[in-house]
Amino acid sequence: MRAFWTVIHRYAGLLTAGFLFISGLTGAIISWDHELDDLLNPHLMHASTRGPALAPLDLARQVEARYPDVRVSFVPLHAEPGESISFGISGRVDPVSKKLIEPGFNQVFVDPASGAELGKREWGAVWPITKETFVSFLYRLHYTLHIPEMWGIDQWGLWLMGGIAMIWTFDSFVGFYLTLPVSRRKELGRVPAAKSWWQRWQPAWKVRWKGGSAKLNFDLHRAFSLWTFLLLFILAFTAFSLNLYREIFYPVMKTVSQVTPTPFDTRTPADKHHPIEPRFAFADIIQRASAEAAQRQWTEPAGSIFYSQDFGIYGVSFFKPGDDHGSGGVGPAVLYFDGEDGRLLGDRQPWKGTAADIFVQAQFPLHSGRILGLPGRVLISFMGIVVAMLSVTGVIIWWRKRASRVVSAQRQALVAS
Repeated sequence: MRAFWTVIHRYAGLLTAGFLFISGLTGAIISWDHELDDLLNPHLMHASTRGPALAPLDLARQVEARYPDVRVSFVPLHAEPGESISFGISGRVDPVSKKLIEPGFNQVFVDPASGAELGKREWGAVWPITKETFVSFLYRLHYTLHIPEMWGIDQWGLWLMGGIAMIWTFDSFVGFYLTLPVSRRKELGRVPAAKSWWQRWQPAWKVRWKGGSAKLNFDLHRAFSLWTFLLLFILAFTAFSLNLYREIFYPVMKTVSQVTPTPFDTRTPADKHHPIEPRFAFADIIQRASAEAAQRQWTEPAGSIFYSQDFGIYGVSFFKPGDDHGSGGVGPAVLYFDGEDGRLLGDRQPWKGTAADIFVQAQFPLHSGRILGLPGRVLISFMGIVVAMLSVTGVIIWWRKRASRVVSAQRQALVAS
């Protein structure tokens, strides 16, 4: 049985090693995505004009006036002193070709005091890689590998990395099992007492730093896998749940527990070239959302609004300035409205709902480490390096054992001849 699971671990590791190496290194970096983006792109992130900020909705209308082919799909409603406002952008449908226009950018940065445009960029662009797109390039590389759309489907990267995460989750337990000591019977007539089970497992937790390169490589792979096993499992499982949320995770959660669906869970996205046109201005939805929030006695103001033309849904988030990540990184409270009739569709409240709701909400905070704040992000960054290291050491172990088997087979062939 042990030999069987050794083979499973070997080939599961080889299958996932390259993907996890990339995901681990990029994950170590994007734990600091906002800080790195600020460092690389101060011309986009910082505003120099002094004075009171203009109304964000007025600034959004100015952006749409400059670019008639686009729709502002995300508007921050708080202007931070010295910081720019970043508007999310979606393309409109070309009236002649009936195809969705791709403007080549999906973010516009504006000085909130003067209204001057500071720049624009395509978040997640594959090429060219510039300092403006570097962080978002790494971010999407982390969970999609930038695999392009094929046959009208643009989810291949998500599905692939989600499948890799499923294999990784399963293989984590296989690897843990293989570190356990082999059971053995006591020899008849043996005088000294046999070592206890823990004594025989203890070497698996240690690294022989002066035992030579082969032993060091093997120990790094085995010991670090043991010491970080729980974190590795959390990373693997949450990677699966986030990438395959609609396809597997949410449907399974519905069957085993009570999950409160969001409007996005109950709707099928529209065809790319036939988006759902909104029938309400942002101001109207904000007014409705603020009234609803007041009835619920929510104390936080409306902090941002977005419109998803793929689903025909408005979302208004409520948070204090500078607190859009919410408690434990789970995000702010949100009210959802229908894009065609304006009715309230539902809400999302951080760390509230059924046990399953809270478990679902916790997936991204756990994966990103934001559930523990700054220490959690440091830990996740370290774990990204560990994942990359385990991928490399695992391949080296396989390569060395394969080389040893080849040499052994050659010697046996010489003896037989």
